[in-house]
Amino acid sequence: MPPRLDMIGLVVEDLAASLAFYRRLGLDLPADTDDEPHVEATLPGGLRIAFDPVDTINGFDPSWQAPSGSPRVALAFLVDSPAEVDRLHAELVAEGHHSHLAPFDAPWGQRYATVHDPDGNGVDLFAPLPGSPCDLAQNTCGPVTATSRALRAGRPLRRTPPGLSYHRDSCWEGDDGRPVDPRTCTRSA
Repeated sequence: MPPRLDMIGLVVEDLAASLAFYRRLGLDLPADTDDEPHVEATLPGGLRIAFDPVDTINGFDPSWQAPSGSPRVALAFLVDSPAEVDRLHAELVAEGHHSHLAPFDAPWGQRYATVHDPDGNGVDLFAPLPGSPCDLAQNTCGPVTATSRALRAGRPLRRTPPGLSYHRDSCWEGDDGRPVDPRTCTRSA
């Protein structure tokens, strides 16, 4: 049997705070587990998500240390509408969570925002924009899939700034070859 992705594990400093944050985003996490050494839940579709306090990890890997620098993994939550992205982002920020990216209309056809969970992990909130090439029924609502489908179908991309074109895995590149930030559609120096 080939390997299959079965579980996403998060190492957390404050289990209760992390569980409260993810419950707020709709994950069905047991209510009486805030002091457990390991908490997991099965998501729709069968993938599991697990939360382990640092002490649990250090119990079997005493050399484990929290990574430094910026996170390289983000969890992304699809919500019902662009307005829901704005509302949920505002509520999470009002509750004290750090906003990394305020809501914006992404060039790949989504309303998009990023907040940080209690451990600084990026948590993306997104919803398809009206008329975008996202197909929620086919689960193809993402920067690569939605943009690729639009290009294959010969449809123009939403809000593509003049002088930019789609390039590789959801990156945007200017006519002069300088990279462009796909979140802001600004050219780098």
